[in-house]
Amino acid sequence: MEANPDEPHGAAVVADGFGLKGPRGWAFRGIGLDAAPGTLVAIEGPSGSGRTCLLLALTGRMKAHEGHAEVAGLRLPRKMAAVRRISALGHVPGVSDLDPALTVAEHLRERALLQRRFDGSLKALLRRPAERSAAARARIDEALAAAGLDVATLPKDERTAVRDLERLEALRLSIALALIGRPRLLAVDDTDLKLSDADRAEAWGLLRSVAASGTTVLAVCSEAPEGALRISTAGTATADAPAPQADTAPADSSADTSATATPAGAPAGSTEKPDTTENTETTKNTDKSEEGDADALAEARRA
Repeated sequence: MEANPDEPHGAAVVADGFGLKGPRGWAFRGIGLDAAPGTLVAIEGPSGSGRTCLLLALTGRMKAHEGHAEVAGLRLPRKMAAVRRISALGHVPGVSDLDPALTVAEHLRERALLQRRFDGSLKALLRRPAERSAAARARIDEALAAAGLDVATLPKDERTAVRDLERLEALRLSIALALIGRPRLLAVDDTDLKLSDADRAEAWGLLRSVAASGTTVLAVCSEAPEGALRISTAGTATADAPAPQADTAPADSSADTSATATPAGAPAGSTEKPDTTENTETTKNTDKSEEGDADALAEARRA
């Protein structure tokens, strides 16, 4: 089906009271979001706060249990399969990992073949082999340019193994692979992990350029950059929480469970310092939340 030229390429993402519960408690809860097409959305929070689960839920890879969300007008969790078709995962550990033994060329060729196999039109499949190869090469070159990855600068050009790539180069490759499918929504996990300040700035510059081209971007990070729409998962996960009810708050009623989009860099609300007992209980809850995230991710991989 041809795309409507009047429709924005990027997908609008809206969520209200969005929550996902794992076997040991809520991975995240009470998420609110209203992002226009072509927005860079930074999902900010500490490790174990449900950031990755939220990323996967908004791309149709995990099923939420509370509230609702819409991606390009497709309601979640009812339209998960449709959302998966218009979204793509960049770097998401444990879900879309690069194979360290494969070369850059092998990864690109494999993704182009999969794209042609599952998303190609009948007309495209009936093209002559030379035309199909030229079209695949054009898609690869377009994706590499959008991801800012110049293979000529790599140690062995396209024959460079993934294990020999620097962290930022591997991130660019993951994004290029995702962009081969020309998604309306791009999701990237651990955007700023193990990057120097200079590389972090480059990574965010890359994602800003992808968003500026029209593709909506969801990026998990420990600290949102300036200019991004910030979603915080801090304080939204609870351990061993009861089933959601209309008038029931999460188990830890002292936590702020209303996560809404705010401009990056906005001042955080002041909080009182908890006593030793509260700190101990918070640590226990965080550990359980991380276990819940791990169980939820395992379920996503099995699916």
